[in-house]
Amino acid sequence: MHRRVAGGVHLVGGPELSDGRDCLVYLVDAGDLVLIDCGAGEGWPRIRDNIVESGYDPGSIKTLILTHCHVDHIGAASTVRAETGCKVVAHDLDARAIETGHPALTAANWYSIRLPGAIVDHRVRGERETMVFASGTMELVHTPGHTPGSMSVLFETGGSRVLFGQDIHGPFDKSFGSDIEQWRRSMELLLALNADILCEGHYGVYSPRSAVERFIRGHVSRMAGER
Repeated sequence: MHRRVAGGVHLVGGPELSDGRDCLVYLVDAGDLVLIDCGAGEGWPRIRDNIVESGYDPGSIKTLILTHCHVDHIGAASTVRAETGCKVVAHDLDARAIETGHPALTAANWYSIRLPGAIVDHRVRGERETMVFASGTMELVHTPGHTPGSMSVLFETGGSRVLFGQDIHGPFDKSFGSDIEQWRRSMELLLALNADILCEGHYGVYSPRSAVERFIRGHVSRMAGER
């Protein structure tokens, strides 16, 4: 059930692909293999199989980008790092929660998962950072609100701008440091990126650009109605 999303972008994990507790997991071929999040942990063998079926060697993953610190996105990080030798990347504001496996900040207590800490090899600091790979670049954009260190990732392929905006929809809870006003500003920032394809963390893939904008604005309007 894995599928190609765009040139070099594959959906390889998620509730129907790997484990019911997993976020949607994306593999990107940027000359070097990059994994965007990695699921809650137990689904990793299925994700690994889906990567193989997509035509890639999981052992060749060079970078694992963790978009934020929640367990459904990071639970397999220590295993993936041990198996592949990849570099784990996260924003500095979420890195401590990832490395300690903090049960509240990672929402592991929501899932009744005992989360092992995972080493973060590279901490993104500041608002933006560009990562350069063998045949492409990724722009890491700090988009706080869901968590303090939430990041979105922009990748261009085949003339399309692909945005990995993993938990645009929330949820929001003070136990893991959510900030609705920061989130609103982050959504305006994402809209300004003019993405052609949105790869969201739970709701799926949206295109063309008008559908991306409609999805983001729909959630902004929803939150305005809940104030």
